[in-house]
Amino acid sequence: MVYIPIMREVNLNGVDLNLLPPLEALLRLRHVTRAASEVGLSQPAMSRALARLRAVLGDPLLVRGQSGLVLSPRAQGLLPAVVAALSQLKGVFQEPGFDPSTAERIIRIAATDTHTILFGPAIIARLSREAPSIALQMVPYSPDISTRMEDGSVDFAFALASSALPSGARSMPIATDRLAVVMRRGHPAAKRRWTLADYGRFKHATVAILGDRQSEMDTILAEAGITRTIAFTSPHFTAALATVAATDMVTTISESFARRLAPLFHLIIKPAPFPAADLPLTLVWSHVREHDPLLAWFRGIVKGVAHKTLHSTSAA
Repeated sequence: MVYIPIMREVNLNGVDLNLLPPLEALLRLRHVTRAASEVGLSQPAMSRALARLRAVLGDPLLVRGQSGLVLSPRAQGLLPAVVAALSQLKGVFQEPGFDPSTAERIIRIAATDTHTILFGPAIIARLSREAPSIALQMVPYSPDISTRMEDGSVDFAFALASSALPSGARSMPIATDRLAVVMRRGHPAAKRRWTLADYGRFKHATVAILGDRQSEMDTILAEAGITRTIAFTSPHFTAALATVAATDMVTTISESFARRLAPLFHLIIKPAPFPAADLPLTLVWSHVREHDPLLAWFRGIVKGVAHKTLHSTSAA
């Protein structure tokens, strides 16, 4: 049989990609039976595959020589390209490997200064040891945080377990904190137990991350017939602590965070007089990146750091 090479454009929609493994084995082994055994085909099936390949490529590929089958000139040029194509296709369908020690990435987390101070240093210390080419950015919250997590401009957000999650969001509990009442050491109420009624007796410094000054605590106070006076509001918890350190105001915030900065601002900390003062913290991300191996690994880092940090702070 005489094969006449014809220059033509191949329609990939009509090409069976299942022919690639037989093609690679045939070109490499130059033996129909051995190639069939390697790719798991019978010898007749491999012969049929070879016939289809010859028809698709318009080339004999394997021709009989004095000592067996030899590659045609076209086949000699095809072999490295076929090997490379198979390697790339395997990469498409195989889960990518992940090695934190060589990974390069910027991970962005929407966080308050509470999270940044409590968890940021310990997280970056772990990254420095285990993933030195991964950078960490703490970014502010915004009303479009769910959109930012979906489009990848933000990878995670810290939240309370009671926070409503947007559609498609995933979350993971990481640790539990508690609410605490914080005031300066010389405050008029410093030497006695803080009660719910005291919320109506002193002015308050509060934190409003997205500009909303209402909180679950105000609902509890309203149910008890108590109205508090908010004299200072900031998006930063550190600013609330600095304010109560310089005035007779009080603030109700994370106990772990207050304990971390109490020596700096000369503050005292009292239990919050609520039936449920726990603050269960979660890490939130978008379902779009649910199976990203780097981010899955990073979630474990955050959970370990948060649990260790809050446990050691509460035990202090």
